Amino acid sequence: MLIKAYAKINLSLDVIGKREDGYHLLKMIMQTIDLYDLLNITPIEKGIEIKCNKSYIPCDKRNLVYKAVELFASSYGIKSGVSIDIIKNIPVAAGLAGGSSDAAAVLKVMRDIYIPELEYKNLIKLGTSIGADVPYCMIGGTALCQGIGEKVTSISSFKNHVLVLVKPFFGVSTAEVYKSLDINKIKIHPDTDMLINAINSGSLSKVSKNMKNVLENVTLKKHPLLRKIKNELIDFGALGALMSGSGPSIFAFFDDMLKAQICYDKMKTKYKEVFITRTV
Repeated sequence: MLIKAYAKINLSLDVIGKREDGYHLLKMIMQTIDLYDLLNITPIEKGIEIKCNKSYIPCDKRNLVYKAVELFASSYGIKSGVSIDIIKNIPVAAGLAGGSSDAAAVLKVMRDIYIPELEYKNLIKLGTSIGADVPYCMIGGTALCQGIGEKVTSISSFKNHVLVLVKPFFGVSTAEVYKSLDINKIKIHPDTDMLINAINSGSLSKVSKNMKNVLENVTLKKHPLLRKIKNELIDFGALGALMSGSGPSIFAFFDDMLKAQICYDKMKTKYKEVFITRTV
């Protein structure tokens, strides 16, 4: 079974508190984009076999796909095994939920194969224990995500908007970014309600102008190149640019495909991982 696991971007990301266990409480708007990994999933007699086209991707218990299969099998007494070939297109350690999306896709396929009657809420619960982005990745589209990411509410679709995405040469540790974040020093929070209204109205301009990610306070300060990339994208005609997740990927919306293509061509001469794609 060949399936697509889509990347995500954050149209907003706000940190509104912290739980006693150390997890941050979030309020963010997530959006699926047309950039995806391909997973070829085949049931086998026993065991978990994972292969990947990228040599730097671990194919053992460190991989979220492995964890997803292992968790599903142990939770529901599945004795059969699975073989998974991953064709990795989503940049890693990029703030795009590549690993989480792969895990979410595998959980859905495991349910379809072995327990199709399993309620979605139970699958979401499994996903939450793997990673905060996994529940959203199971649902996809345009959604408001709250709690630690497990409370997902679909909102009006914001599909078919063109964006250019740049992933610089380095990765970022999500855990380190959150560890460095001082909630009390966040001066400007996203206006999530205003952004949802802009999405409901279908206004790309309003959405682009109201995007906000409080984690930029940490990642952009540590990596000044990211601010430079944001400015470059705006100079090439983007309506707005933002860091996705904890970074370091930067994306920008365009209201004209020709402008986006020119921007893509220019950025591609400077950075290795540049994508021109759409929201889906």
